[in-house]
Amino acid sequence: MAIIGGLFFALALIGYSSALRLVHVNPYLTWITGILIQMMLLYGFAMVNLLRPGIWLVTSLGVVLLITRLVLGYTGKVSIHYDGLHLFDIWMIFLGIVMAIVLGQSPLIHYDNFSHWATMVKFMTYTGHLPGATDTIISFSSYPPATALFLTQFVTFAGFSAGAMLVGQFILIWAASYTIFATLRDRTRGLNSMLLCLTIAISYVFNINIRLNNLLVDYVLAIITVAGIVGIFVYQSRPKMLAAHVALFCGVLLLIKNSAAFFVAILVIDYLATLIHHRVRGHRFRQTLKITARLLGTLLVAALPFIWWEIHVHLTFTTSKHEISAAAYQNQFAREGVTGLIKIGQAFLNQIFSWQSLSTQGFLVINLGLIAAWAIIKFMCHHPNSLLKLLGLLDLITLIYYGSLLGMYVLSMPYAEAITLDGFERYMSTVVVLNLFIGMMALVRVIDKTFYEQNLAERSPRTFRSIWTKNGYQLATFLVMFFAIIMMYSEINGTTFTNHYNRRSLPVKLSQVTQPWTKLNNAKILIVDPQQVEVTTYYAGYLANYYFFTNNASGQAHFSKSPQRFRKSLRQYEYVVIPKYDRSFTRGVKRAYHQRIRTGFYRVTRNQLRPVTRYEIQRYR
Repeated sequence: MAIIGGLFFALALIGYSSALRLVHVNPYLTWITGILIQMMLLYGFAMVNLLRPGIWLVTSLGVVLLITRLVLGYTGKVSIHYDGLHLFDIWMIFLGIVMAIVLGQSPLIHYDNFSHWATMVKFMTYTGHLPGATDTIISFSSYPPATALFLTQFVTFAGFSAGAMLVGQFILIWAASYTIFATLRDRTRGLNSMLLCLTIAISYVFNINIRLNNLLVDYVLAIITVAGIVGIFVYQSRPKMLAAHVALFCGVLLLIKNSAAFFVAILVIDYLATLIHHRVRGHRFRQTLKITARLLGTLLVAALPFIWWEIHVHLTFTTSKHEISAAAYQNQFAREGVTGLIKIGQAFLNQIFSWQSLSTQGFLVINLGLIAAWAIIKFMCHHPNSLLKLLGLLDLITLIYYGSLLGMYVLSMPYAEAITLDGFERYMSTVVVLNLFIGMMALVRVIDKTFYEQNLAERSPRTFRSIWTKNGYQLATFLVMFFAIIMMYSEINGTTFTNHYNRRSLPVKLSQVTQPWTKLNNAKILIVDPQQVEVTTYYAGYLANYYFFTNNASGQAHFSKSPQRFRKSLRQYEYVVIPKYDRSFTRGVKRAYHQRIRTGFYRVTRNQLRPVTRYEIQRYR
């Protein structure tokens, strides 16, 4: 059934892409645009408590669009021009399939998967609605649900599992990544297209803190912003399509994560600059009013879904973690004082200027790379270019993002997390990846303009300045293609190694002793974890809540040696699960219950720990 469901979902994606081609959406943008449209439709259904029928309607609509497109094409009423298969298409298809296969076999390990992202998808998949005030299994209730809605749609048809969720998110990322090829002037030039493929592969180096085998949205924010910028560039001479594109991408970004406002601002500024650059010559006041009206109208359409979400959150929930508010800031300031805030600032600066920081390394690589490219193209190729101006803009984006990130640590994070700069590299990777893509897309266009033959229609294997430049071009193309493949395989092998390394992790061990529950319940479950740090950070508890679909699970590492106290502590729970062998717990069971237990899943009774039967498990599945 999962194969049939996955095929149905794939046909729906093709249907949306084909329909968007008919309305003249850029072919390289149709995939991600179709996905974002589905997100928005699902969001509307979810907000009116019709998520489950909405998933079927939205997906079925895609299949209907595909059938309609095939019928119209067969009867000759419509035709779509296809550019054919390019070198980068082969790279994307082959390595994308290999990466998807690896992700499909990957477990979820990262803390945030269980504290929110995976739990949110599981909740909506099996309950069919957004969480309410009584659904305390969802802690971060203010987090918007856009990516979770798309993953819910995907696993509804492909089957719910960790691997399925990872593949669903990879489809989103890969579709957004494909948009960068829309910026190519000549898609037959292998060097330029392979440089962009290499950029995709290199971007995962700066995402190494979470990789692709996690549901965190930091990379998603960057790549969708990149797709938004590409669309603004492609549609710059089509005002209506441009406005619709900006409204859609800004609206979805706001529904992915609250901190996406920074990236929305980038798109809005780019949009405004495009409107000003392409304004019609005429009365200045009239043109200013026209641009202002178009900008504000687009922003209003983009902001409406987020405003709806904020109203929903404030009417449904009383408070939420990581929510910025004046009251929260005043409370933190009262507790920690100026000294505490200064300590956070000092830690922040130390991290920025540390050579060990991956984000700092990325910042330097982008700067040195663009400066070197500017110098080589200007002085050796005798071609003036604006790469230095672009670099200044990218550095400004980085500095502003530093400021916004510091504000988040000071205003919305608990002091214990803020002083350790929890998640710093993960957050900074987003802007590093964004700048990397922007810089490389601009560089590739500059490189294209240095080619000997500028008439694209006249380009051929013969149109080179000399045999030496032709041989140099071919060698450079081969080397870039080689490194693009190697770097992507490095990410694939890195994910495979991570999966192997995590084979003894708590989530993997838990899956070996019992099956996950899929019916929301209030069962009190204890997960025995010999690693104290996983208990004190609530990792074990969040994992158990996600796995057993309850809000009453907790972890424990140390137990009393007294048989009476040992039994009393266990009687607080209905079930106890032991994923990993814990010598102290095994000895405690031996003393208290006279049983020999190493690992497993047990029902807590007055006089013994009874193995949970298959029938009991089925009650919660």
